[in-house]
Amino acid sequence: MANGPKTRKSIAKRVKITARGKVMKYKPGSGHLKSRKSPKQLRSYRKPQTLNKSFEDQVKRMLGM
Repeated sequence: MANGPKTRKSIAKRVKITARGKVMKYKPGSGHLKSRKSPKQLRSYRKPQTLNKSFEDQVKRMLGM
C-alpha cells in the first residue's frame, strides 16, 4: 500500500478543482439571514469564486496534489 499525503476532507468538501487546475469555492454566509441581504449580494452567492493564487498552492497541497 502506497503512503501518500492524506486528503483533508474538510477542504475537499468546500472546494472543487477544475480541469485546468483552478480552485473554485463558494462565498461564505449564503446559508441563512437572507432577508436582510440585498438582492445584489444574494445573486453574488450563486456563482463560485476562483480562489486567490496565494491560497491555491496551499489548498492543492492539503488535497494531496
